[in-house]
Amino acid sequence: MKVGELAKLAGVTGDTVRHYTRIGLLRPKRNLDNGYQYYDDIALKHLRFAQKARLLGFSLNDIQTIVHHEHNSASPCSMVRDLMGNQFTKVVKQIKELEEQLARMESAMNAWKEMPDATPGDHSICPLIEHWNNQEGSKDER
Repeated sequence: MKVGELAKLAGVTGDTVRHYTRIGLLRPKRNLDNGYQYYDDIALKHLRFAQKARLLGFSLNDIQTIVHHEHNSASPCSMVRDLMGNQFTKVVKQIKELEEQLARMESAMNAWKEMPDATPGDHSICPLIEHWNNQEGSKDER
């Protein structure tokens, strides 16, 4: 099948198929008569696998490594568990950081309801930010 056919079957764009081909995740064959690339059912399997892996948070590099193991008839399952464990830890940390940021934003928005708009001057850029009372202190001054 051609790029467009594969893309349609997998529910992705042709650009996605071409990108995955460029990075070696998909390995099309060449039609000797016209030189066009064509994809088989294995390419569709790999493309669908990549979509599921991306939904689980795996990077394209991770997916390439996993598929490489499969190409070499080695089970990648142990590696997948380790990669997922690492990714899980990162996402939990990101969620915690986002929850902290959300609390700071909510605090600022509540404080700003009572503050008037001001014109920037020589000593001020935006009083809303400059006068916001950050309860957490210098921890958030990054």
